[in-house]
Order: sequence, then C-alpha cells, then structure tokens
Amino acid sequence: MIRTGGSEANWRLFFAAAPSAPVREQIGGAAAALAVMPGAELVARSNYHMTLAFIGEVSTAQVDVIRQIGARQYFTPFRIRFDAYDYWPKPQVIVAAARTVPAALEHLWQHLHADLETHGWALDRKRLRPHVTLSRKVEQPPMLPTFASFEWQVTEFSLMRSVRTSAMPAYTVVDAWPLLDTRDNT
Repeated sequence: MIRTGGSEANWRLFFAAAPSAPVREQIGGAAAALAVMPGAELVARSNYHMTLAFIGEVSTAQVDVIRQIGARQYFTPFRIRFDAYDYWPKPQVIVAAARTVPAALEHLWQHLHADLETHGWALDRKRLRPHVTLSRKVEQPPMLPTFASFEWQVTEFSLMRSVRTSAMPAYTVVDAWPLLDTRDNT
C-alpha cells in the first residue's frame, strides 16, 4: 500500500544531510556567484541540504515508522566533493552537483529507499544525483560561472519536514542520526 495523499496527510517529509556552518558558507558562496535572472530565487541558506530520500506527504501517525527507518541505518561518515553547477530544466533549478558518488553515500541511499519500500513508500530510485539546490524558478538555461569546488564531510543525516509558506518552503529537522559504522551493513 502506498502511504501518500489522503485527508490526514499533514507532514511533508524527506531524509537529507544538512551542512555544517562552514559548508553552508561555501554553498552560499557558490550561490552568490550565480547571475540570478529576473523571476528566479536563491534558496535561503537555512534551507541548504542534500536530499537522500524524498517521501512526500504522510499522516502524523506514520512519522514514527519513518523515524524508526532512519534509526536503523548504520553507515560510515563520508566525504563528498561538489564540483559543478548544473541546470535542471524540468524543476527549473540550478544546483551544486557532485559528479562522483562516494560508496558510503550510495549504500545509505539504497538502504533508505529499500527500507521505505518495505513499509509501502514506493520512491523513484532511478539514480542518485547528489546535489544542493541553489536557485529555483530558473526558466531558461543560464550562463553558469566556473564552479569553485568544495568538500563536505557528512557525519549525520536527518529526517526533515517541509512546510510551505507564501514564499519558499521552510525546512525543519524532525530527527537526526549520526553516521557511525557500528554494525555490519552488508
């Protein structure tokens, strides 16, 4: 059974990694280097994150199950290098992208998606594209500047909630777990 939609759905959730303050500054520098076109909006620095699994709308009763899924993940911390801008026309966004996916990130992503599927959340698992959204509502492919690459040491991940406001969504952490290799996860 797919657990989305319905009248009791009032939480919009996703698993993500949130950057530390120094990494948030580097992401902000990448965003500041963009020439934002009229109508486009830069993402608020407080909203920077790397999505691991977008769940969508769920009921309040389902939040505990999703928290349990997060708590069951045991993987090592990893370092990821963001090294390019990318423009995605369908969602109309500019992102900071990582061309190389660390094995630990790939494993975490696969296990989160598999565990969510076993509980009825069928998510799109085409491929992992690590990114941080920098700008939204970008209607045309822009001229992108040279990207000043940066590395991010990911040591924890979170369950996050998206709340729509009149402007852009605001994200809050519902729960967080450290990345610790404390059991065999193969």
